[in-house]
Order: sequence, then structure tokens, then C-alpha cells
Amino acid sequence: MKLVFAGTPQVAVPSLRALIDSGHEVAAVVTRPDARSGRGRRVSASPVGELAASEGIEVLKPAKAGDPEFLERLAEIAPDCCPVVAYGALLPQAALDVPRHGWVNLHFSLLPAWRGAAPVQHAILHGDDVTGASTFQIVRELDAGPVYGTLTESVRPTDTSGELLERLSVSGAELLVRTVDGIAAGRLTPVEQPADGVSHAAKLTPQDAELDFTAPALRVDRVARACTPAPGAWTTFRGGRLKLGPVTPLPDADTPALDPGQLHADKKRVVVGTSTHPVALGEVQPQGKRAMAAVDWARGVRPTEDDRLGR
Repeated sequence: MKLVFAGTPQVAVPSLRALIDSGHEVAAVVTRPDARSGRGRRVSASPVGELAASEGIEVLKPAKAGDPEFLERLAEIAPDCCPVVAYGALLPQAALDVPRHGWVNLHFSLLPAWRGAAPVQHAILHGDDVTGASTFQIVRELDAGPVYGTLTESVRPTDTSGELLERLSVSGAELLVRTVDGIAAGRLTPVEQPADGVSHAAKLTPQDAELDFTAPALRVDRVARACTPAPGAWTTFRGGRLKLGPVTPLPDADTPALDPGQLHADKKRVVVGTSTHPVALGEVQPQGKRAMAAVDWARGVRPTEDDRLGR
């Protein structure tokens, strides 16, 4: 089949690579416009756009997917199907109507669970033991279209959202190719999603990423892992913001008894109290400084018994 692939971030790159290497023709790629990124804030193409350009594939970067110029070019290409992975913009009906087999989205959850922008983060945040990926036909309602195929993936106890999403991006790429193959062969019919079990996964904000040490250790752990690498878990210390990596719950008996937010540092670890048992800090990053091991940070700031993390 002739394909037009839509995607933007690194998580979409394995799918584009897999489709390029398949027996299908990737005639063009749609991605978000070039944006500033990195410490130097230089304008650069998206990871998907970079891969497409390196392969000599036409790259379309509409400001909006409803732009007349984009819709005209899409109609000229006349794709049979448009696979989508994390494109990052809504597709108007005028675009959805162009390919004869529609737009097929790879979504990183087992639909109808966790429809929305942050399915992997919410799976970790809510303590799911198993998550996965789904391919489905895009309709106007968000992530509500009929499903072609799924795969499952265990959520490991120490998974961050970045680690889990990386695994799903690789296995999901294989699922997407199998789906496109099945559509081309006429052997796949999408199945409507059940009405029960629908949940929504809104994008996590910096406000969502603030750690509350008056909560149980399990909650602190989940929030920190769900928000790594983005938007980045954080707390406050002596009036300044302190970015935190994943923490380690310490339910064993040899941990000190600490009030919520109270710090205890020794040569091997930095421990913080919660409403249940303490957690050990991993990597920390004070505002305006580089990230470092918690023990190195504590050696510099020398926390006292009166110091607390959090407001």
C-alpha cells in the first residue's frame, strides 16, 4: 500500500523505521513544524522529520492539519492508508476522508483504557500491573475508534514512563506493521471498543508532578516514576525547587522513623519521610544546577533535622 505516515517525537521513530523497511511505500511523512529544543534552544526538525529526510521521503509540516495547502497535497499523493504515532495535533474530517483505508493510530494503552495524551504515565500513576498498545481506526471522538489489534506489556516495579514507553514503541512498531499488512491483505476488520472500561489520560502538568510527602510512600513512588522524564517530579527545599528522579520505597525495619518530608542523610543514602515508610532519593537537581546523586547533594547542603522537603 501507499502510505503517508504521521508522527513527531522519538517514540514514533521505530514505527516509521519499521514501515520504511516493510513492503509498503512510505510516500510522505507528516510531522509537526520545526521547533526550538535542547539547551541551546535551536530550531530543529522533529525526530520523525529527521529520519524521513535522511531517507529521501517528502516531509510535510503543516501548522494545522486543516491547512488547505496540506489537504491539497495529501489528496495529490492519494495514500491508501495513513498510519499515525504520536503526531501531536487533531486531524480534521477533511483529512480523515482522504485515504481509502483511513488513518490507523498506534496508541500506547489497551483501549478503551487510558484514552488521551498520557496513557503510559497514567498506567504507572495508577499502579497498573499490565498495559499495552492498540492499533485503531481514527474517528472524530478522541481514541474511540474501532480496534484492529493489541499487545500486552508488563509494568515493572521500577519502570519510569520513559522506560516503559521505549519498550512499547518497539513492540508497537511491530504491531503497526502487522496491522497495515492485515488491512492490505483484506483480512483485518476493526472491532468497536466496549462501552465499559473507558478511562482518560490527560497530559500531566508540572503541578501534577509535585511530590507530596504527606502521602503514602507508594504514591510518592508512583508519581515520581510516572513523571520521569517528563514533566519531571519535583519538590521544594529551603524555598527553592528541587527536581527529583525516581525514589525507592524503604519498608524494611532498618530505616529511621521520619516525619513527612523530614530528611536523613548518611554516606550511602538520603532518606525522606512520608505518611507511611520512608523513601530513598536517587538523582536530584537543584534549580539552575546539574543533576547529581542525592548523597552528593546532601554533602553540599548538609540538611538539618528541621529541614523538610515540600511546602
